[in-house]
Amino acid sequence: MKTLALPIGVLALVGTIVPPLLFMLGHIEQPPMKITMLVSCIVWFITAPMWMKSE
Repeated sequence: MKTLALPIGVLALVGTIVPPLLFMLGHIEQPPMKITMLVSCIVWFITAPMWMKSE
């Protein structure tokens, strides 16, 4: 589970960083940016504890 959570968590983290940059550059509008960031944030908070916890 840890090996699957790491790449998903990293992609979710990228999903919280890239949309505002695309919005600033004028490539996407505000509503899709907000939805992408919300979903990415939720996925990040679900997956991050899975691969960060010590065993």
